[in-house]
Amino acid sequence: MNLHILFSSLLTLWLFNGSMQKKEKVDLIVTNGTIYTVNESGTRAEAMAVRQGKIIAIGSQAAIGSGYDGTTLDVKGKFIYPGFIDAHCHFVGYALGLQYVDLFGCKSFDEVLARLQKEKSSGSGKWLVGRGWDQNIWQHKSFPDNSRLNVLFPDNPVMLIRVDGHVVLANREALKLAGIGVSNKFGDAQVEMKNGTLTGILSETAADLMRETVPMPTNPELAELLKRAEKQCFGAGLTTVSDAGLDYDQVMQLDALQKAGTIKMQVYAMLTPNKRNLEELVKKGIFQTGKLVVRSIKIYADGSLGSRTAKLKSPYADAPESSGIIVNHPDSIRYLCRVAYDHGYQVNTHCIGDSANSLILQIYGELLRGRNDLRWRIEHAQVVDPADVHSFGDYSVIPSVQATHATSDMRWAQDRLGVNRIRGAYAYKDLMLQNGWIANGTDFPIENISPVSTFYAAVARMDNDGFPEGGYMMENALSRADALRSITVWAARADFMEKSKGSLEVGKDADFVVLDQDIMNIPARNIPQTKVIKTFIGGAVVFQ
Repeated sequence: MNLHILFSSLLTLWLFNGSMQKKEKVDLIVTNGTIYTVNESGTRAEAMAVRQGKIIAIGSQAAIGSGYDGTTLDVKGKFIYPGFIDAHCHFVGYALGLQYVDLFGCKSFDEVLARLQKEKSSGSGKWLVGRGWDQNIWQHKSFPDNSRLNVLFPDNPVMLIRVDGHVVLANREALKLAGIGVSNKFGDAQVEMKNGTLTGILSETAADLMRETVPMPTNPELAELLKRAEKQCFGAGLTTVSDAGLDYDQVMQLDALQKAGTIKMQVYAMLTPNKRNLEELVKKGIFQTGKLVVRSIKIYADGSLGSRTAKLKSPYADAPESSGIIVNHPDSIRYLCRVAYDHGYQVNTHCIGDSANSLILQIYGELLRGRNDLRWRIEHAQVVDPADVHSFGDYSVIPSVQATHATSDMRWAQDRLGVNRIRGAYAYKDLMLQNGWIANGTDFPIENISPVSTFYAAVARMDNDGFPEGGYMMENALSRADALRSITVWAARADFMEKSKGSLEVGKDADFVVLDQDIMNIPARNIPQTKVIKTFIGGAVVFQ
């Protein structure tokens, strides 16, 4: 036989057999996109294949197209990122807040009262609750009192939660229902009085008591609120939330709703360290399902900067009579840390002021005694004495920050702290360098729910109006690559989830988001206009 004919015949047979090879069946093929895998090498891909909720292949469009067959999602040149993870938020609190009067953005107490009057429910005894007021954006930047609330709403108990959640304003009727009077004993002036009369301003544990007095929704009502809350989260591109402070009943309801398929949001739960949580959860070990992880406790060391309850090493620059509040006694904090340590639980402590951060780093160090992989966290790490920063690295403590706090506080933070102390505030890059990574969140509903806003604030250090030009204290801005990691794979790592999520790699959950813009390359000023097109959990669309 002619060799040319033989070669042609063999080639034809080989091409025919190749064309007949059966493609591997999958549930979903994502194609025609720019995929930021956020793997260790920071590689990008064009397509990926998903089966049973997991990524089974990722690479070029040609390779995925030739090897797999299934429902195809053509993203038409858009940009795909791992599902965003909020390392610190209040998911259940946000859901509860959906039933409250929205006071965010009120430019005066008069506007607060106007919104309350608009929403006032008829009927004596009906609670009127609002959230989001912030005296720092008012012309007169002092706390209001309840005198006008007492006149306008004499028969309705009224509680108004400040934007940070650490202070509430309650009218006379609400104070009576909570059993708070002039003889109540709360530490560090947590019940404000003037001329022997309650003003209605309550902070920290006194504020907590007032909040606990408000009737909770029924389980069916809470389920509906949680469904509304997760819809907002999915629309922002969030696929996992780390809820900073949950009670036993809330954890159990989340678990039941997830198992029933009523809600799809994945939750990393930080427990409020009350007796029931310690006995029924912490001391029984780690609790974990496919959607819910419970292996940490949330402790409060101090209050907030905006309400001057954050504990500072020296008095406030604009209130020299005060240096803030330590909310829990150091011995109580030590006890809780020991219980967590003995039962394999992570400790996540709220620290805003430099004194609080210093105290908690010292207490952590007493137990951790050097570098480790227990991943204990300081939540916020907002004002840290430069002399204490090294302790994050010495004890492998994770700084769990919220980049938008810097851009929300920047107009008044120096007034509180003074020109020297401000240098240790919102120092995200300095903190990141201690361990080589950092976790980022929003603290919603205190801040906007959007992780894209977190990313923007971390890299540009400006608000959505572009202020200040050039960015705020840019020496502590994060690179885009690190900012992206902080809301994806590093946030997953802070929650012990990095083996299953946080990056788009073979074997991991197919949690991803499709954006209309490339936040890694567009001008920083354009990032806030980025829209979420679709959000997926386990390869299934949850928002579009």
